[in-house]
Order: sequence, then C-alpha cells, then structure tokens
Amino acid sequence: MHKLSNQVLIHSYSKAIELQLDTAFISLLQEELNRRKFTLSQYLNPS
Repeated sequence: MHKLSNQVLIHSYSKAIELQLDTAFISLLQEELNRRKFTLSQYLNPS
C-alpha cells in the first residue's frame, strides 16, 4: 500500500465501492486512507 499514490488509492477505493467488491478489500483501502489522514471529500472537493 505504501507505494500507491493518493490518487491511485482514491481511484481504487471509488471503483471498489462502485463495483461492490469484497467488503474486506474496501476496508483495507479505507484503513490506508485513514492511515494517511486522507479523506475522500478532500479528493472530490479540493480547496
């Protein structure tokens, strides 16, 4: 996970939600977003 850029991580998370992938995989992505202190709203609504 450490090698994924924030943009790739967000895209992967968004697609996983859209495609209704396994909840464990989505949780793993979400945990990485939280670890980076990065939220989806920061990406979707940049200031």
